[in-house]
Amino acid sequence: MVTFLAAYVLLNFAPLLVLSVPPIWTQPEQVHLSYAGIPGSMVVTWTTFNKTDSMVEYGLQGGRLFEMSAKGDATIFVDSGEEKRKMFIHRVTLTGLKPAATYVYHCGSDEGWSDIFSFTALNSSFSFSPRFALYGDLGNENPQSLARLQKETQLGMYDVILHIGDFAYDMHEDNARIGDEFMRQIQSIAAYVPYMTCPGNHEATYNFSNYRNRFSMPGQTESLWYSWNLGSAHIISFSTEVYFYLEYGMDLIFKQYNWLKDDLEEANKPENRAKRPWIITMGHRPMYCSDDDQDDCTKYDSWVRVGRTDIKPPAPGLEDLFYQYGVDLELWAHEHTYERLWPVYGDKVYNGSKEQPYVNPKAPVHIITGSAGCRERTDRFNPNPKEWSAFRSTDYGYSRMQVVNATHIYLEQVSDDQYGKVIDSTWVVKEKHGFSSWL
Repeated sequence: MVTFLAAYVLLNFAPLLVLSVPPIWTQPEQVHLSYAGIPGSMVVTWTTFNKTDSMVEYGLQGGRLFEMSAKGDATIFVDSGEEKRKMFIHRVTLTGLKPAATYVYHCGSDEGWSDIFSFTALNSSFSFSPRFALYGDLGNENPQSLARLQKETQLGMYDVILHIGDFAYDMHEDNARIGDEFMRQIQSIAAYVPYMTCPGNHEATYNFSNYRNRFSMPGQTESLWYSWNLGSAHIISFSTEVYFYLEYGMDLIFKQYNWLKDDLEEANKPENRAKRPWIITMGHRPMYCSDDDQDDCTKYDSWVRVGRTDIKPPAPGLEDLFYQYGVDLELWAHEHTYERLWPVYGDKVYNGSKEQPYVNPKAPVHIITGSAGCRERTDRFNPNPKEWSAFRSTDYGYSRMQVVNATHIYLEQVSDDQYGKVIDSTWVVKEKHGFSSWL
């Protein structure tokens, strides 16, 4: 009788016992590329939820499939949410790639392989004219511009994507499952072109741990600040958030500032500026904006622009530094709008001329592009902007940029609300670069 009862109990609870067995997750997902900062290289990053080897098999398009392979390693990322979910972030660096050659690849291990993707190795020539899509503030919910960006990337319209902070809204939510889903959403972009990033305020939870662990930018700063070269441009990514989250280390303001100064000094050496005359920065929170939301950029004494005098020692802002070293173009997001500024320094306009304001401008040009789409919707503008505001739009959308050559950059804004219509376009023309170009 006891044996019968035991069997009966086991049979009734069998479904529960089966459900308690966790699945095995060895299949690669969330595949994305980034540029390692070294010519002829590319980093492939992906996630599994069980430990596996880290392999990329690849080959030239039209050649023998997967004739080459590279091995990397995986790091364990334990999310700080209640469940302490664990994932393995795999990184493999491909080297010796032929400039401008197209490669076919997949990643994973003998326990599971990804789909087949392709990418074009970045051209290392100084005369290369790279094409970028750039935006910030793209969420898992209401990612309105995403479908258009996915299609245009797969059509080959871009060489690089710049995501200027604020991912997923927010990557840490639901024990980092929102981060997982967002990384799956952008795979159809980021598995084909380098997806270059900087941190925003929506990454701050748990000391930016989801951002620092999921992305693989150049340098040794956990993707918080870095620089790289492409065509005739030197591109600098940095964190505006060091000014706002002092609980994670006030020293980060000064570490980043000193790093920026050293990097700009190196970029301004005559032999380097001659090869790459354009210096372009990307950071999340703007120095200037005309939004009606009391953000830092709406204030004359913006922390990012002029620094913080309310702490000891006082922290320097970035406007004077960027001006001193002749930064040409500054890309921002955070405001859920698009705004193009006239060349501006010290809250004043310094156009090249009345007829041609962006031809040999006498101050840096600022572009704000934070309206890609997220659950917070778009922002409103102040009805009375300052004189440095040149063009504004509250449409959902994103920006495009082409560094055409040593003297010309082309910029345009795409409205997703208007089915991909280009609603603003500008040529920035500079015959001379560096601090002396302001004089």
